[in-house]
Parts: sequence; C-alpha cells; structure tokens
Amino acid sequence: MHKLSDFDIKNKNLTIRVDMNVPIREGEVIDQTRIKACIPTIELALKNNANILLISHLGRPEEGRFDDGLSLKPVAKCLSEIFQFTVDVIKDLEDVTIFNGSSPIQVLENIRFFDGEKSNKDSLGKSLADLGDIYVFDAFGTSHREQASTHSAITNSKFSCAGLLLEKEIEALTKALKNSDSPFVAVIGGAKVSTKLELIKNINIKAENIIVGGGIANTFIKAAGYEIGKSLYEESMLNVASEILESNKIMLPEKVVTSLSFEGKNIQEKMLVDINKDDMILDQFVTEAMKQTLLDSKTILWNGPLGVFENDSFSKGTEELSKIIASSDSFSLAGGGETLTAINKFINKDDVSYCSTGGGAFLEFMEGKELPSIAALKAKIL
Repeated sequence: MHKLSDFDIKNKNLTIRVDMNVPIREGEVIDQTRIKACIPTIELALKNNANILLISHLGRPEEGRFDDGLSLKPVAKCLSEIFQFTVDVIKDLEDVTIFNGSSPIQVLENIRFFDGEKSNKDSLGKSLADLGDIYVFDAFGTSHREQASTHSAITNSKFSCAGLLLEKEIEALTKALKNSDSPFVAVIGGAKVSTKLELIKNINIKAENIIVGGGIANTFIKAAGYEIGKSLYEESMLNVASEILESNKIMLPEKVVTSLSFEGKNIQEKMLVDINKDDMILDQFVTEAMKQTLLDSKTILWNGPLGVFENDSFSKGTEELSKIIASSDSFSLAGGGETLTAINKFINKDDVSYCSTGGGAFLEFMEGKELPSIAALKAKIL
C-alpha cells in the first residue's frame, strides 16, 4: 500500500477522503475529534504548497437531494477557524474553481448528496478520482464501506495512497491484533453479543483474558447459570456464550449495581448470587482479579463500557475501568464511539496509547477482516 510519503506532493492537487462526520448543533461543530484527527495530513499537504479538496460524508441524507441540515458548511467553518483562512465549500463536481479558488483548502459538499455514493457507482468514483493528481484515502472510519468515495475512487485513480491517519490506524490495530505483547487482555462491552461475536471469537484465540461488560456480560452471566432478572441479554446467544465460557478466559463480575428501572428506581449493589427476578443489572464493579489482570498486562484492547455510564448512578464501573487502563504501562488500544465518550468523560485521552477513530471499521479490522478501502489501496501497487 502506497503512503503519502511515497509521492512528491509539492504543488500537487490532492483529493483527500476524510471522515469528518461530526456532531453539529445549531450550525456549530460540537465535537472536533474527527476533524483534528485529519489535521496532520492536511498540514503536510499545506507545507508542500499543495491544493486540497476534502471529501467527507455527514449523517445519512437522502441520496441525490441537498439537505441544508446535513451540509458540510459547519465543518468548513470549523476548518476556517483552525487554519485562520476561509475554507470554501464546493457544491458540485463541475465547479471550475476546484483547485483554483482563493483558498488552498476546499471542502466538497456532503458526498452522500451525490447519486451513486452508497452503491459504489463507478462513474462517480471515476469523477472523484479524476479531480486531482493523487487520491489520498485518510478515512479509516469509513474503510469498511464499499462506496464510491471509499472504493471506486481508489480503484479508478491513477495514483492513490493512505493518508497519515490511516497509516497510524493500521499500525496501531495491527500491533494489537498481530504483534501484541503478552499478557493480552481485552475489555468488550456493549448491548449485544451478536454484534461483537466475531470480535469475541477472534480475540478469544489471541487474548489471555476477556473482561465483558454491559448486556454482553449479562448474556454470559446467564449462560454461567446466574439469575439476571429483567436485565438486557440475548437468549439466542446463550449457547454460543456457554461454548466461549469453556475457554476459561471470560472474566465475569462478582458484584453489580441493580435497579428496578433504567431511570434508577431502587438502586442497589448486589453480589451475583443475590439478583432477584425484578432486578436489572445496569453497572458492574471491577473485581480485584480484573484489576490485577489489567495492571499485569502488556496489551489492552478496549471496546465498550461496563454499564450505562451516561447515567451517573451506573457509571462507577466504567469510570474505574478507565482509570485502571490509564494507569497501566501496557500498550492500550481503544475503539468505538461509546468507548471514546467514556475516555473523554473520565480520563485524559493521552493516557490511552491509541484511540481509534473507527467504529464499525475498528470492529471489522479486529475481527480479522480485510476492509474494502484498504484492500483497494493494496491492489493499486500490484
């Protein structure tokens, strides 16, 4: 796979696919995390006097129709404030000012407004590929999508390469997946076993231990023979959970926080053996064994919270987990929207070795799958 450093980009026109799908409220970007993750590639291009056209999606608009509520204008405004010059928005691919405007950075309107993006239409991909001298793919968070801007544009481009963010993502995730130091412990939380079954199976081969949380933990707890009351779990996954438990790698909680409702009616701390039929498990305590396992590890993979941490009454488990990982000397890799939200809430992001910008892409990569965008980039050097 070609890297940006493999090309002379001085004075070149660069079309850069980024992931600036950020939350916007009343015309303002309220979380710049994904935008800031793209800055190193943009700064390198600017340093080489390159002209830049950024391509990104935002939300899920109806294809072929402009929706002002999902316009990238707020993103362009945010970039203008970061770079201290006006970043222009380009509305269509025939605009004669592309790479010829007053600003070295331009933003193409939401790519999902364009017909053929979701269906990976070759004609749209070719149009995108032909815009500049080099097509730079730097949107790891969308690399599991086989769409026009994430796949066809790469295959149709004369020259394409990975941006600096994509390089960092692949390096960090590969280190955890294939070149990890032992002991390796994974923390996998979330609502459903089914959505993370392939991840759990793949990591179960590599990790010494897996700490489970949330609805996933509830399914394993029930599979282990405990009462879980009215807690969220997946009945269809009980047999699978039982099989995975036989590896003796799954670490279950001993003490949990229960309530009679999600709103927090009759909140209690209980041992697993004391759960009643009306109880809902909404948080869990980190056991001493879990804490020691995390502190003794050389590699930590973290995807998903331990409880409903958005509610302060059920946030203590995730908070304690966050602080233990932050204090660890191991290589720690975190991914997934909820995980990053928990990190921003409870600890300093810099205390985690690497925070992935990917959600679905992160999961599929860690499941051992080859992502379409990365496969397309690799094919370009053949």
